[in-house]
Amino acid sequence: MNSFNLDKVGITVCCALLLSLFALPFVSLQPNRIMPGQSMGLLDSAGLFELAPLLLMLALTSLVSLVNARLEIRLALAFLTLLALVHGVGASASALLADAGALARVSLNGGFWMSILWLSLLITDATIRLGLRPLVRLVLVAILAGTTIAILASGHWDDLSLLKEYRNQSDFWQQAIRHLQLSLGSIIPALLVGIPLGVCCHRSAPLRALLFPLLNLLQTIPSLAMFGMLMIPLSLLAASYPLLAELGIRGIGAAPAVIALFFYSLLPIVSNTTIGFDKIDASVLEAATGMGMNARQRLYQVEFPLAMPVILTGLRVVVTMNIGLVAVAALVGGGGFGTYIFQGLGQTAADLVILGAAPTLLLAFLFAIIIDTLIALLREGRP
Repeated sequence: MNSFNLDKVGITVCCALLLSLFALPFVSLQPNRIMPGQSMGLLDSAGLFELAPLLLMLALTSLVSLVNARLEIRLALAFLTLLALVHGVGASASALLADAGALARVSLNGGFWMSILWLSLLITDATIRLGLRPLVRLVLVAILAGTTIAILASGHWDDLSLLKEYRNQSDFWQQAIRHLQLSLGSIIPALLVGIPLGVCCHRSAPLRALLFPLLNLLQTIPSLAMFGMLMIPLSLLAASYPLLAELGIRGIGAAPAVIALFFYSLLPIVSNTTIGFDKIDASVLEAATGMGMNARQRLYQVEFPLAMPVILTGLRVVVTMNIGLVAVAALVGGGGFGTYIFQGLGQTAADLVILGAAPTLLLAFLFAIIIDTLIALLREGRP
């Protein structure tokens, strides 16, 4: 009997899911890519035949989520409902454009995006309560990502305005590589500088008292202000030394973006390294010394492995932060997905904005999952 008790989390999320799908507009039919269109609910966007898989999976997921049923079943149904939602919105776009003009567009609306959020919460809740191992969670994310890519590659979403914007951008993958280069390019030097500084701060209280306020001050400077502050000295350097300009060190472009991200990356790396070393039990270090280890051996064989989960937590913060900040760097010619965000804002083309924002969000999520998996594996490997 206990297995059929009402689940408060399931009730809340399912009610929110159903309200999002049936009370909010699901898609919008626009006369072209810029002009506002007519918002349409789920049941108005396509026929019952096209929406039957989604409606069936919604009913099953809602019933199972209301009670404390087996978590494996809840996870599988939520996953299948997410796929049915992706299928349903593609079918809706095709149905709406069948009788529309050549320039008409179908855009995703609030009901779709909110439903994605609630289904993701259902999947996350079931995953956490199942206590799945880190690699299993990573495999689930890979399956979901692979299935989504397969649906996009199949052409099922080709009638959506978002995919039409993608096809109009011939440099999409070049901008994706640029975004990764700018996001990750500042992290390696930040690690090379930040980890030794963190170790020194752990061992020297005066250095910690001097360095941390400075790094905190850098962290409070808004990103646009940081980019602007760097443009002047970099422009002067490029004008004085043409070789630097040929190497790409100019007032606009990648140079101010990478330098600014380097400054922003230092505080999380330095502070987490310091905290990781501070948390090491002194008795462990005494035991290592008693075994005959010298200072270098103790550092690399004992202290770093024990502090690594905390250091990786700082790296997780840095990676996700940098991926988001690179979008702002497009304002100074840095490139990346932010280019589409600001182009879309200038053209009042919402789907072009989403084309830049959605990959940025997904990149941050994927890197966070990967680093979280590494942290969990390191903690599991401890005796």
